Amino acid sequence: MVFDYGHLTWEWKEGIRGFSYPLFFAVVYKILQLVNYDSVQLLIWLPRIIQALLAALADIKLYSLIQTLEYPDVAKWTFFCQLCSWFTWYCCTRTLTNTMECTLTTLALFYYPLPGSKTYSSTKYLVLVAFAIVVRPTALIVWLPLLAYHFWLENDKLKLITHKLFPIGALTLGLSTLIDCFYYGQWTLVQYNFLKFNVLHNVAEFYGSHPWHWYLSQGFVAIIGPHLPFFLHGCTLASKRYRILLIAISWTVIVYSVLAHKEFRFIYPVLPFCMIFCGISLVSLKSWRRPAACALLVSNLVPALYTGLIHQRGTLDVMGHLQSLCDSSSPSKLQQPDILFLMPCHSTPFYSHIHCPLRMRFLECPPDLTGDEDYVEEAENFFADPLFWLRNSFPYKSSLPTHLVFFDVLEKSISVFLEYNGFVRTSEIFHTHVPEGRVGRTIFLYERH
Repeated sequence: MVFDYGHLTWEWKEGIRGFSYPLFFAVVYKILQLVNYDSVQLLIWLPRIIQALLAALADIKLYSLIQTLEYPDVAKWTFFCQLCSWFTWYCCTRTLTNTMECTLTTLALFYYPLPGSKTYSSTKYLVLVAFAIVVRPTALIVWLPLLAYHFWLENDKLKLITHKLFPIGALTLGLSTLIDCFYYGQWTLVQYNFLKFNVLHNVAEFYGSHPWHWYLSQGFVAIIGPHLPFFLHGCTLASKRYRILLIAISWTVIVYSVLAHKEFRFIYPVLPFCMIFCGISLVSLKSWRRPAACALLVSNLVPALYTGLIHQRGTLDVMGHLQSLCDSSSPSKLQQPDILFLMPCHSTPFYSHIHCPLRMRFLECPPDLTGDEDYVEEAENFFADPLFWLRNSFPYKSSLPTHLVFFDVLEKSISVFLEYNGFVRTSEIFHTHVPEGRVGRTIFLYERH
C-alpha cells in the first residue's frame, strides 16, 4: 500500500480481510515516507504508540461514563481495575483487529443509552459500533444484545431504524466496500467472505479447536486473571442498569464457546465491561479495599511485565538481527540475502520489522479450500519429516537460502543438512522459559558460508 513490497497471506488473496483498518496505519506510513522519516524503528513503534493512545482515550471514557452513573469512588476504582488488568497491558498496544475492536467498543459504550447515562448519543455510539464491525465483523456478537436492548427501550423504533441504524450501517458498509474494491481491484464484500469462510465453512477450525467449555474453564479465567473474584462479587452487588452488560458478557462467551476455534483475544472486547463490576466490588470492601487493591495490582503487575517484556520475545528480537542484513543487500553484491523461516507459520513479524525488500520466506499454512481430503499444508508437511523436506526442496546448493531461522528443538533433526551445506550458527536468541511442542526455548540463526 505504501512501499510497493511485502507479503500477502491467503486471507488477503481470498478477500476475507478488509483494507480499512490497515489503511489507517498506511496513511501514517505514507506521511513518514513523504517527509523521509520512514526509519524501521518508527515503522515498528509509531503504530503501537497510536494504538496505546487510542486505548488510553477509551480508558478515560470508561472512567467518565461511570463517573456520571455512580459515586466518584466507583469510577475511581473501576478505572484502577482497568489500568491494572494484565491482559489489557498485554494487548492494548498491539495492532490486532481485536484491540481496535475493544477500543471502539469501549468508546461506543460511553455514548450507549445505559439507564441514567448523561453521555448518551445514539448517532455517535452507532457510528463507533459500525466502525468496530468494519474492523472485525465479529464485533456484532458483543453488540447484538446491546443493540436489541436499545431497540426495546426506544419509543420511536421506526425512526431509530430509518434515521440511525440503516443510514449509518449503509454508509459505513458502503465506504468500507469502496475501499476494499479499490485495493482488491474487483468487487469484494469482505464481511460476506468473512462470514462464509469462518462460520459457514468453519475454516478457522483448521487452525485448532478446543472443547466447548474452554472459555469458561480457561479462556475467560485467564484474561480476567486476579480480577475474577472481584468480578463475581461485583455481579451480585451491581444495580439493574448494568444487567445488560452482564448479558452481553455472558452472550459473547456462550457464542464463542459454540465455535470450534478459540483464542484468548476473541473475548478481549468484553473485558472493560467486567472492570465495572470489579470497581463496584472494591468500593464495597471498605476497610479491606486498599489491601485488596494492593494485592490486585501486584498480582497483575507480575504477569503484565513478564508477558509484555520477556515471554516469547525472541520472534521480535530475531527480526532486529535480520534487519542488519539490509545494509548488505546492495544490488552490486553477488550473493543477496535469502532468508527461510523454518518455524510454525506466522511465528515472526515480517517486512514491517525489516523495511527493505529482502528475499524472505516462511512455511505457509493456508487451509484447504478445494475439498481435498488428503491435503497437507506446507508447515505440517515440513515438520512431518524436516530433513526429507529440505533435501527435496533444495536439491542443488545454488538454490539454498543464505540464512535459516528456527527454534532450537529443530536443530537435532536437521543437523546433517546444516553441516553438509556449510551452515554455521551465528546467533542464539532467547524466546521463552516455557517451550512447548515445535516452539523452543531459543531461536537459532544460521548463515551459509
